[in-house]
Parts: sequence; structure tokens; C-alpha cells
Amino acid sequence: MAVTALSPDYEKHIEYRDLEKNFHGNRIVYVHWEEHLSYCAPLAFPLPPDMPFAAFVEVIVKGHYTAHPDFDKIDWDRVEWMIDGARAKPDPGQSLADNGVGHKSVIRFWTPGLNGYRGSSR
Repeated sequence: MAVTALSPDYEKHIEYRDLEKNFHGNRIVYVHWEEHLSYCAPLAFPLPPDMPFAAFVEVIVKGHYTAHPDFDKIDWDRVEWMIDGARAKPDPGQSLADNGVGHKSVIRFWTPGLNGYRGSSR
């Protein structure tokens, strides 16, 4: 069933509240550890675009996924990354922005050999 707006220019009157300018210099970045469904959805963080990717991993990723029983088994040299749907090999010394992370980007990561709690994602 088609929907007809009461006002043909209704979109001109919408004030989007999640614009980057509303986050005081930060960008919203979503992070998800794939195949680990203890975390059913990406976690969201307001992060500065100039944050080095290495700091993102140390502070954000490691700081928020440590409760998972598989966490200590992660081989960080083998982690596979995806940024906004594209496979990526982030440069740890470069910023999030330099690694292609924008406002409302989704960073997904896989940990080869770890397939969810007790292999539950297989």
C-alpha cells in the first residue's frame, strides 16, 4: 500500500538529531564482534575521528568485550576487519578517519578459530 504525505515537502521540515555536528567533534561508530552472539547487536560509541586505530582496539574493543569467555583466546594478529561492508586491513598507526571510518560507520571483526561461545555459531 502506497503512502501519500500530507505535505509534499515534509522532508524539508525534519530536523535529524543524529547528525555528526551534534556530537561535539565525535562520530558515532558501531562495533560488532561477529559470531559472538552474547553481543546480539553492534555497540555504539562516540569517538574522535583522529583516534588512532590502535587506541580504538586497545581502549574500545578490548575494553568492552573482555567479559566474553573467548576474549583471552583472541589472536589479534589474525583478526579480520570490515569497515562499512568492505574488508579492511586497518593501519594501527593511522586515525579512524584515515582508515575510512566515518560518522555512523560499522566496524565488524572476526576472530579466526573462535566461532562463538563453545562453537555456537557453527
